[in-house]
Amino acid sequence: MNIAPARGSRMVLAAIPFFLIVVIYIMGSAERRAANPEDKLLPPISEMAGTTKRLATEPDRRSGDYVLWTDTAASLQRLLLGLGISTLIGLGFGLAVGLLPIAGASFGTIVAVISMIPPMAVLPILFIVFGLGELSKVMLIIIGVAPCLIRDMSIEVQNLPREQMIKAQTLGASTWQVAIRVVLPQIMPRLIKSVRLMLGPAFLFLISAEAIAADVGLGYRIFLVRRYLSMDVILPYVAWITLLAFILDLLLGLFARKTFPWAYVEEPR
Repeated sequence: MNIAPARGSRMVLAAIPFFLIVVIYIMGSAERRAANPEDKLLPPISEMAGTTKRLATEPDRRSGDYVLWTDTAASLQRLLLGLGISTLIGLGFGLAVGLLPIAGASFGTIVAVISMIPPMAVLPILFIVFGLGELSKVMLIIIGVAPCLIRDMSIEVQNLPREQMIKAQTLGASTWQVAIRVVLPQIMPRLIKSVRLMLGPAFLFLISAEAIAADVGLGYRIFLVRRYLSMDVILPYVAWITLLAFILDLLLGLFARKTFPWAYVEEPR
């Protein structure tokens, strides 16, 4: 446990699992195609690459849109809007619930209860209340993400040393000043970490909503072509969603390290 690989070795070690997955897939695809040339379950990588190129570079015959980019733009707009609103709600309410005893007593329990509700269980309710448009999809992300962020932020605030707030009040700081100048800077790194952890669930909520009621989007496209067993579309779309989530996570991590370097001093580079 005391042996840490160098940076170059870490990159090689990180690439090995992906290489093995590709090799196993190629072998499985070749074996199934040899047994059945019409097999659609594991299409060759060349076939998936050709389909992806077509979706990305050739306009759709009916709509004239570049399908991959149109779906990506629609899904990212919903995701970023839902995550952005959830982040603001999580930060504001989490700060209040963790710092103000009255707010904690009033909203702490109800937030904990709401965070336990499976978001997918309320999806039909959202469609009934907000309709089948964009609002219901964004609301599903907010309902799934915001309560968890509120709980995490409130716990983070409560774990801060109480002596810091007492000293600030002794020096004449108001509650607002304590919140903005003492508490807020210290919980921001944790907020970014929490948002990074919620990227996976947020994508899950997004894809689920798009699969049920949408006419464009990554989730919509996957569930549209499943009836034709178009794995040459489904698998690249799944890989593309994974890549988008990874890029968002990477960007948030870089932003956190750049903005709050003191919070990552002890972490390996």
